[in-house]
Amino acid sequence: MAGKTTTTKKTAARRATPAKAKTSAARKESPNTKQGKPVFRMGTWVTIIILAALVGFAIYLNREKEPAAADATPEIVQPSPLFSTSDGNPSSIEIKPADGETVRIARTAENIWAIELPFAAEANQGLVDAAASQISALQIVSPIDNGKPDVFGLDNPAYVITIEFDGGKKHTLEIGDATLSNSGYYVRIDRDKMVVTDLSGIDALLQLGYFPPYLNTPTPTSLPPTETPVPTTEAVTTPEVTVTPTP
Repeated sequence: MAGKTTTTKKTAARRATPAKAKTSAARKESPNTKQGKPVFRMGTWVTIIILAALVGFAIYLNREKEPAAADATPEIVQPSPLFSTSDGNPSSIEIKPADGETVRIARTAENIWAIELPFAAEANQGLVDAAASQISALQIVSPIDNGKPDVFGLDNPAYVITIEFDGGKKHTLEIGDATLSNSGYYVRIDRDKMVVTDLSGIDALLQLGYFPPYLNTPTPTSLPPTETPVPTTEAVTTPEVTVTPTP
């Protein structure tokens, strides 16, 4: 009986061995199954995409700021002459204010400055020469590419300066408002191009209109005396009355 029992136990142990083997195999396969899972989960990928988008947006903003900074830097424009040397030398200067008398000064046939308006008179040569020398020295401080004339006071200019040159050229300068920094004037040349000119040169020309450069201060001439007519009295003759005596 004992032998049968032992045989039965061995048989049961052998039958149980395949089950245990299967369990062990399953346990061995489990690590491989875990290794097959993705290293980055969905949340990790979303985080990476968001970070990449933020980096790209920051780079875009930096590139946008560079042109803006370049535009904010004012462009330095070198002043240029208002008139060309080929125009020649000034031969006449006329200053016409919006309100007031027009002053015109011109060279005579003898190449001497003379005042023609508001009335003919001899001119102070030194004062006119000093003002005329400012014409060739006038500078364009900066051009005005866009803008309406009324913004700069050029729709109704305060002064119109007309300059003729011995080379045959003629130019008009419409003088508008002074700049905000009070360092120049807004000027329209020949009713076409608008620029900013230097203050001192325009002021020197305007002085001719404020104070015409008379050589001698003209004094009003007195009118010749007029004779006051004296009424003449004619003798009135009374007719003689003859009295006839009554008889």
